[in-house]
Amino acid sequence: MLGDRLERRAAVSLYWRIFLLNAGVLAVAVALLLGPVTVSTPILFGEALVLLGGLAAMLVINAVLLRVGLAPLARLNRAMATADLLKPGTRPTVTGRGEIAALTRTFNAMLDRLGAERAASSGRVLTAQEGERKRIAQELHDEIGQTLTAVLLQLKHAADRAPEPVRTDLHQTQEATRASLDEIRRIARRLRPGVLEELGLHSALRSLVGEFTTPRLSVTAHITPGLPHLDPATELVLYRVAQEGLTNAARHSGATRVEVHLRPMPRGGIRLLVRDNGHGLGEAPEGAGIRGMRERALLIGAELYVGTGPYGGTQVRLDITDHTRPTR
Repeated sequence: MLGDRLERRAAVSLYWRIFLLNAGVLAVAVALLLGPVTVSTPILFGEALVLLGGLAAMLVINAVLLRVGLAPLARLNRAMATADLLKPGTRPTVTGRGEIAALTRTFNAMLDRLGAERAASSGRVLTAQEGERKRIAQELHDEIGQTLTAVLLQLKHAADRAPEPVRTDLHQTQEATRASLDEIRRIARRLRPGVLEELGLHSALRSLVGEFTTPRLSVTAHITPGLPHLDPATELVLYRVAQEGLTNAARHSGATRVEVHLRPMPRGGIRLLVRDNGHGLGEAPEGAGIRGMRERALLIGAELYVGTGPYGGTQVRLDITDHTRPTR
């Protein structure tokens, strides 16, 4: 393009480029007035037309030259307006030399630095969050769980000795207490995926799929055997992204079927897919759940895509290429 060719010339500051462009236009106008163009007194109609035409031509030429010269600055402005630290990889292209090229390089370096700082701070926040979840899950299991278990035993002891009308009420109270205990255990498992630490990612994903499967929602897992071993932090990100994807599908999508895929990518690495047959995202803005997934993906340098699936519905895709290790 003409703008790129002009920018690749000798490194001249933006100020001097604009000054020289205007000086050139004015020099052409003076040369015409001193040469073939003359003005009578009083001015003739034909001469007025020539002067107005020349003025219009100078303005058009000046506008075109300024637009061409400032085009890289407009591209940089658009890149600055659309930059998102949660979606890395989109950087304005540095072309030519001079002030605009230097400004573009500085802007890219600033984005890289901010992205690294955000990843570091997100890592600290997520680590603290996981620690707090673990503590709450432990307290739910040890304190409330044990208390409700003791209440169940006391209710059973009382029901065995109570008269028939009271015994029926006590049995109903037993069932309500047992349901509350099961719900607390389920919440504790979601807060702290103990199966992930004890049995690994494959078993944790299958257990997660089982938790979300209901008569109204069919959830299936498709896990390719023999996948490379991942470090614990990456496994936790995969688990949390799958958990959030299933939560969104169950609560917001209106889906009746969800598929969870964990498989290798053709050029190395691992891909997680969560697909549903719901009504899709539409025009709704990204909520805290999706932004949380982006934070986790940024933490391990993975690529996250959330959008429409190939057959409709919503698709969550997490590609991990830099954290694989040799197979056990």
